[in-house]
Amino acid sequence: MATVAARRLLRPSSFTALSSANRIFSSTASPPPNRSSNTNSPVSFDWSDDDENSSARPSTSPSESPTLPPPYDPFSKKPVVTDPADPTNLQEIFHRMRTEGLTDYAIKMFDGLSKDGLTHEALALFSVIKDKGAMPDVVAHTAVLEAYANAGPGHWRDAVRTYDRMLSTGVAPNAYTLSVLVKGLGASDRWKEAGKYLLDMLDRGMRPNVATCLAAFEAHVRMEKVEEGKELLEKMKKKGFTLDEEAVRSSTVKRGHVFKGVINLLFGK
Repeated sequence: MATVAARRLLRPSSFTALSSANRIFSSTASPPPNRSSNTNSPVSFDWSDDDENSSARPSTSPSESPTLPPPYDPFSKKPVVTDPADPTNLQEIFHRMRTEGLTDYAIKMFDGLSKDGLTHEALALFSVIKDKGAMPDVVAHTAVLEAYANAGPGHWRDAVRTYDRMLSTGVAPNAYTLSVLVKGLGASDRWKEAGKYLLDMLDRGMRPNVATCLAAFEAHVRMEKVEEGKELLEKMKKKGFTLDEEAVRSSTVKRGHVFKGVINLLFGK
């Protein structure tokens, strides 16, 4: 039922929502001071002059005629959203965000939340688009964060900086946001940072899925930080979180020393 509702909410006629989303990247608007954690109002990215890779920043020019994507089909076997052909081409990715809007990213977030059993949160996200005609702030920030996370190890600092700025503007992350961050840091072998934000999820009352946990622990194993990984596991257990061995085994590629190392780290086998 959740996916059917999402499909209705993302009909191409939702031009107002997409137009509002495009304004998210306008540098002419500034967020009001002391904003609450409400994620339903427009937001701007104020990229400072000392940011690296200025050509890869989101464009500040609003779109005049965005191309509307097709409606979400919950019965399709194809990926929910097609990933960019070259995830390292940030300039092109941010250009597409500006010209085509953020609906694809909203769909990915909805799908991720739904698969983790957070259906109510997913539907609340899309009710904002439908009822208020605006793209939620959390979608915009997560879209930029995800672009950096997928661009490779050289952009892990940009992903963390985007997350920090998200918090500083009063936008509360959801489980999908933090999952994207942890996975990106893990893939970049930033084991310490991945563990930090995995604990952040638990502190925020979120339950990280198996894939998110594995991204952090696999990074520990690859970087030969097994003892640190065990310390992370103990901290998670003290917060009331445990991993199911069967779920881990079914989600991990069963080959090589990384798989064996992760199983040994998590379950002592």
